[in-house]
Amino acid sequence: MLPNCLSAEGERRCRRLLAEATARLRALPAAAAVLVPLCSVRGAPALLYTLRSSRLAGRHKGDVSFPGGKYDPTDKDVVHTALRETREELGLVVPEDHVWGVMQPLFDQRRVTVVPVLAGVGPLDPQSLKPNPEEVDEVFALPLAHLLQAQNQGYTHFCQRGRFHYTLPVFLHGPHRVWGLTAIITEFALQLLAPGAYQPRLFLPGLKNLAPPFSLPDQLRSTTE
Repeated sequence: MLPNCLSAEGERRCRRLLAEATARLRALPAAAAVLVPLCSVRGAPALLYTLRSSRLAGRHKGDVSFPGGKYDPTDKDVVHTALRETREELGLVVPEDHVWGVMQPLFDQRRVTVVPVLAGVGPLDPQSLKPNPEEVDEVFALPLAHLLQAQNQGYTHFCQRGRFHYTLPVFLHGPHRVWGLTAIITEFALQLLAPGAYQPRLFLPGLKNLAPPFSLPDQLRSTTE
């Protein structure tokens, strides 16, 4: 059964679990931050995603992501980076007191530090948002109930020199496939929001604690199942 993560009790629980990481990580320098927006769509809890514009430069154009981007010198901390980028990308203003906490950072293949920031944004119709067309092609929400169904979960095995190396989660059967760092952040959010309801797909050999931060090795060949 899906826990009521939108309730006041659910919010308090998440804030309590994130309090230590938030106090430790919020003011640390980071290259980028993303907002993980927990919203209510037609009364059901959901996560809000963007489809990055195909007109953007770089390897991540056209990918599914959470709203966010690079740190700006005017940002006070990673929370302000995530909130500012969300406002610029989606026109969505999220008050600072709606932020539940800072999740552990991850590092992409270029060793860029990305800090996820979880926030409750309340009832939302994704179609009512007016995203910046220079940055975002589409905005969509995936209900937690959808993300938690086994048939909508997949994984990618990565190999190095012909041998299995590690496994990352993939989320399927929505408007777009959720993979890469966005899928990893989604997995951590599900473990936080719906404890016991999600079977983690992430596997990193040699690590006893799968909590981030960690980085993804370069030049890997992948096979998806």
